[in-house]
Amino acid sequence: MQIKNRVFDEIAPGDTASMRRLLTADDLFVYAAASGNYNPAHLPSEDMDGDGVKERAAPGMFVAALISGLLGTQLPGPGTRLKHQNFEHHARAYAGEELLAVVRVLSKAAGARVRLAAEVTRVADGARILTGEVEVEAPELAYAADVALPGLTVQRHRHFEALLERARPLPALPTAVVCPEDAKSLQGALLAGRESLIAPLLLGDPGRIAAAAAEIGADLAGVEVLPAAPHEAAALACALVHEGRVQAVMKGQLHTDDLLRPMLEKDKGLRIGRRFTHVFVLDVPGLDHPLMVTDAAINIAPDLLTKVDIVQNAIDLAISLGLPPRVGVLSAVETVNPAIQSSIDAALLSKMAERGQIRGGEVEGPLAMDNAVDLAAARTKGLKGDVAGRANILVVPGLDAGNMLAKQLAFLSHAEGAGLVLGAKVPVILNSRSDSAMSRLASCAVAALHHFAGAR
Repeated sequence: MQIKNRVFDEIAPGDTASMRRLLTADDLFVYAAASGNYNPAHLPSEDMDGDGVKERAAPGMFVAALISGLLGTQLPGPGTRLKHQNFEHHARAYAGEELLAVVRVLSKAAGARVRLAAEVTRVADGARILTGEVEVEAPELAYAADVALPGLTVQRHRHFEALLERARPLPALPTAVVCPEDAKSLQGALLAGRESLIAPLLLGDPGRIAAAAAEIGADLAGVEVLPAAPHEAAALACALVHEGRVQAVMKGQLHTDDLLRPMLEKDKGLRIGRRFTHVFVLDVPGLDHPLMVTDAAINIAPDLLTKVDIVQNAIDLAISLGLPPRVGVLSAVETVNPAIQSSIDAALLSKMAERGQIRGGEVEGPLAMDNAVDLAAARTKGLKGDVAGRANILVVPGLDAGNMLAKQLAFLSHAEGAGLVLGAKVPVILNSRSDSAMSRLASCAVAALHHFAGAR
């Protein structure tokens, strides 16, 4: 952005400058972090007065800062020194509202002093938010330059918050929690129960579960615990599904293979004809939509037929979550290379979707990572269509690539991830031991949304 100033001699009474600004929730978080003002009345994540509505009100000094921005970038511009200010705050501004800030020169005085009227109004109805006057010392030397600031990413997870809001009105999903015998897995299940996302039924060693509850200070009153040895708990979960007592299964402190093995049995398992596949639903700060990565946890080196199920399961989940399924099938390149099997598979999956063998979403491949998620990169390579640059489902060549991609997003981009196994009779909630409370809650919300979407 280029900015330049207006020196004292160039300024005349009546000169004006203005700026429009859409106030966002992220603005409020940034201001709180920069100023140290953590007043809940100004945080879009808090309901301070208990009326059920999150506050989202901008601090008065944030509104005043819009005037400061005008003074420092337009009138007088770079080099301006603020000497005095007097503001009256008439109304509150809220996240989601567009504001108009205006300054107008009233007079000039010796010492390069300039007095200006200041006003901030709400664009929608013209209501005054702030009025007042400022006195500045204007610059006396001309200056113009291109200014580039580093980008800011607010590490919050608004997409998961939206999923939780959608899931809370649904009935609590009866869920068999398999071996919640450590603090994190038990805490995640109980927290999801308190949020009415699931109705947990705990399967495992009662003594170890009680010890985990004591560690986190949790009360198990009203929570049913069914005794089961570690090698029996997953099979018991399958039996409870067949009896209709539970409609989802959640992993606790056991290995994924031990959880899934009984589910894959032909007679007593939970198979319904498709391969079991895993999907990460990721909330990546700065990305304007949830991102799904599949398969990063179950199928190590999937062949073409397995990838068909991987794609179809992910499409079905996206539809359950209200997302338009745009599937980017990843490879190292965006052109078919006979020496790279993943590029061949990607092209075949794309054609299969075109012919109706994969239904419900748009599938394009091969795509490299950059031109799958970045529109500018896609256009640079001459890629057109609705998927390239806009993919919200990424199908990886194999488990190693998917696992690395998901963990890079988690640990370098501060993404939170919800994990779900699809292709079974019921959703299987799959969290890792290091997952946060938000990840565990989001996994339960995704499972509930998927289950009840299929029940409609």
